[in-house]
Amino acid sequence: MESVPSKEYERWKQEEDAADRMIPLIGHLYRRQNVISTFFGKGLVHKNGLEIIQLQDFVCQHVRKTITSSDTLILLQAIVQHAGYAYSMRIDLGRTFILVEPFVVDYKKNMLVDDAKSHIMRSLAAFLDSKLEAIADSLHLPRSVDDAGLMQKPSDVVLYGFGRIGRLLARLLIEKSGPGVKLMLRAIVVRRGTREDVAKRANLLRLDSVHGPFLGTIKLDEEANAFVANGNLIHIIYSDAPDKCDYEKYGINDAVVIDNTGKWRDEEDLQQHLNAPGVSKVILTAPGKGKIPTVVAGVNDEQIVDGVSIYSAASCTTNAIAPTLLALEEKYGIVRGHIETVHSFTNDQNLIDNYHTKERRGRSAVLNMVITETGAAEAVVKCLPSLKGKLTANAIRVPTPNVSLAILNIELNHDTAQGLTVDEVNAYMCSTSINSPLQNQIDFVNSAEVASSDFVGYRAAGIIDGKATIVQGNKVILYVWYDNEFGYSCQVIRVLQKLKGIVHRRFPDKNQASEIDRLLGLSK
Repeated sequence: MESVPSKEYERWKQEEDAADRMIPLIGHLYRRQNVISTFFGKGLVHKNGLEIIQLQDFVCQHVRKTITSSDTLILLQAIVQHAGYAYSMRIDLGRTFILVEPFVVDYKKNMLVDDAKSHIMRSLAAFLDSKLEAIADSLHLPRSVDDAGLMQKPSDVVLYGFGRIGRLLARLLIEKSGPGVKLMLRAIVVRRGTREDVAKRANLLRLDSVHGPFLGTIKLDEEANAFVANGNLIHIIYSDAPDKCDYEKYGINDAVVIDNTGKWRDEEDLQQHLNAPGVSKVILTAPGKGKIPTVVAGVNDEQIVDGVSIYSAASCTTNAIAPTLLALEEKYGIVRGHIETVHSFTNDQNLIDNYHTKERRGRSAVLNMVITETGAAEAVVKCLPSLKGKLTANAIRVPTPNVSLAILNIELNHDTAQGLTVDEVNAYMCSTSINSPLQNQIDFVNSAEVASSDFVGYRAAGIIDGKATIVQGNKVILYVWYDNEFGYSCQVIRVLQKLKGIVHRRFPDKNQASEIDRLLGLSK
């Protein structure tokens, strides 16, 4: 009676051990070789062992293929120890396993035979390296890590403002620092505060009531009016206006300024940043006014072009709904729709009833649900012009500090959506979250027990709640959760990477991945 649970327990401990052993290898590739490890497109960097197992289990259910942590560990060992062409790329360990499964199976059969095991490992690495070399040659890329210039100076980034979004952007930029990383947070611009200003701002970065403590160390450098976060020297610059900063004085050049204050939103005002010495580009973390291009990563980031210096990264809600709307538009066609957002309170609301220039927002944020307006429908049209005149939107602010919910009530094209079922819609959206260009933007859950706090810290722009999906004829209602702080900040970083031309080559490449997906029955 006890043999079955005992075997299952032993299997679990083996997989847990394998997942734990993957972590330093994933970290080594990321920090030293600028390699992002994924599993069918889902990121593995900065995950703990249990999160790796959980992610692999979810994906394997969808692709209907068993790939264990022990399998992916073997791949990682081969890449780290022997694959010289593994640098500056995204390596999909899940799809790579399909390419090299016979090697992995053979290796596991010979685990106790050292000579055979070593020979198979070298053969596996040689096979992988030949594939990686072919990609490098086809793209005329450097032939080694040293030739790739991974130690070259990264692009300078400045945060103008240090509120909720600013501090999360700082965490993300610091998290990504290392020899192979192409971005470096150099300065934060704020208004002058008290004598303990730098210490207080460092503590706000160190501790967060919603997102938890900063992972790493933060030390003050009072002489430089700066702090050092995980080895990164970050200057605190005081200024009352964008054009009053001389960044070159701090050795900052050709910088991207991310304005997260929301104070300046039109081209004329944001142009002030470009007048400051050391600045070349500006990203606004709010809906822009006038003709400023609106870019949602994964949706229309091809609009980032040479000659344009100012971009808006839209709002958290626009980033949450635009990818899902794009997926529906491409598959079925959208006739019309209404979006209702149930949004956590923000710091522009009042803690207790008090005067506010906007209707209803003067009421206590922690005691009330407050109906208010949202510009999400108009902003979506800026990145998805085909939806012009088709969408309306409203918002309800609720007494929670983070994670919001967008309810998409969409009428689809009758011809393409005829006979559509809940299972078909969910299958399509789940597939899109794993096997599409939108897999960084869309995630999918299918649990009847999840609640808003479960999505704190999600890096996807929006997470579709499959259990809540409703389909009636050609009308679909989708519930999309989103971390309106962290998920949005991840999208801003993706826009920043696109703006600076940071694009990781992929292995397997597009053609190989398509063939693998065809073999697995994933092709749409």
